[in-house]
Amino acid sequence: MREAAIELRPFPATAEAGPDRKPDDQEFRNQPIGEQQPPRGLSASLTLFAMSLGYGVVQLDVTIVNTALDRIGSALGGGVSELQWVVNAYTIAFAAFILTSGALGDRIGAKRVFMAGFAIFTTASLACALAPNSAALIAARAVQGLGAAVLVPNSLALLNHAYRDRQARGRAVGIWAAGASLALTAGPLAGGALIALIGWRSIFLVNVPIGIAGLWLSWRYATETTRNRQREVDLPGQCLAIAALGCLAGTIIEGGAVGLHNSYVIAGFAASALLALLFIVQERRSSHPMLPLSLFGHRLFALTSLVGLLVNIAFYGLIFVFSLYFQRVNGLTPLQTGLAFVPMMGIVLPANLVAARISERIGAPAAIAAGGVLAAAGCVTLLPIEPGTPYVEMLAQLMIIGGGLGLLVPPLTATLLGSVETSRSGIAAGVLNATRQTGSVLGVALFGSLVGQPDAFMRGAHLALMISVVLLLIASVVIWRGAATRD
Repeated sequence: MREAAIELRPFPATAEAGPDRKPDDQEFRNQPIGEQQPPRGLSASLTLFAMSLGYGVVQLDVTIVNTALDRIGSALGGGVSELQWVVNAYTIAFAAFILTSGALGDRIGAKRVFMAGFAIFTTASLACALAPNSAALIAARAVQGLGAAVLVPNSLALLNHAYRDRQARGRAVGIWAAGASLALTAGPLAGGALIALIGWRSIFLVNVPIGIAGLWLSWRYATETTRNRQREVDLPGQCLAIAALGCLAGTIIEGGAVGLHNSYVIAGFAASALLALLFIVQERRSSHPMLPLSLFGHRLFALTSLVGLLVNIAFYGLIFVFSLYFQRVNGLTPLQTGLAFVPMMGIVLPANLVAARISERIGAPAAIAAGGVLAAAGCVTLLPIEPGTPYVEMLAQLMIIGGGLGLLVPPLTATLLGSVETSRSGIAAGVLNATRQTGSVLGVALFGSLVGQPDAFMRGAHLALMISVVLLLIASVVIWRGAATRD
């Protein structure tokens, strides 16, 4: 699951106000800028529902689009590289903007920013559905990713404001996360069904009524959070982050098409390295960096961030590859492809639920390492696949990969949050989310470039599986050995 980039702060205590009681002047003076009293009862529940819609629609879009890739390619033209951009334009914007979006919500109010994010996401979804060509679709997907980046951290900020009791807040966040898991699981099946009944454009149109409902519920029931005028937005860092990540993804994608020895590809890698260096320099110099580099001084924080990056390269890169394998190689329909992904995605939530007990018994680092090894084993057992391999011979392996991911993510998040001060837990969670999304971008770019060569799909798919095995085992060793060394 993705974590939200929001800094959790203690809220000022307020006295219960009866119907005949007027707040005194001292209360007004103590009220933070822009803050409203949190919703209660039904209003709080409907706020939770609105926030769950915001997070759920983001997660739905992560998987639903993969089911439609083959139909999109057939309808709009273009090769594998265009399909990589359809996926990555969304994910790049998501990864690059999420930290800034949390800071923006802190500065001008999470409700305002959340509603703006929902409006952006909904409008961009409509633009995706109406896109006349692949270039227009890719551009609309980038705007959609921006909306997603705004929705996730600010939905959690509004939940934090609505549920101030620790126990109630924990239950609310659990519902918020569970709804997103269900959306992630339902994405392939819903996408396949919609494509079969209506067409590929319907997978974007389904976001429109969800967005309208979320906007109305947020406007009617959510209350505004504290505005922190001192929270600045790191615009130079934001621009450099987008440029560095976009340049690297584009170079990998085009490198798969024209070859890594191409002079433009070499220049692209050099430009990516330079932009990444400039980003680091900017973050070191900034008084309000979007990515506080001091966090990486904590050994476990750095290690868990690396693990999140490696795991997502493997997992989301393989989802892209298998979506094309099921449809272009084995000839499955979008609905059949959606059904094929359901067991793999469906096992993630049960694995999330048992991960806590396993972590308590063997320790979080061991649980993370076990999840990585389990997923690697699933990849190894998939290496013999060929064109026409029956789905039943792949089912158990796909579920093992999904189960490994579900087992490692909760303890990974808990370990990362436990490695830093409580006051910095929000930004730490945001960094993990941004790191994992960066892994998703690189996975789709790298594995897509491997399978994009003419008449070389299966060779690229086997190589993608082998790379995944190596990355997952490295992640397991890193967290296992790193946990033995204290900061």
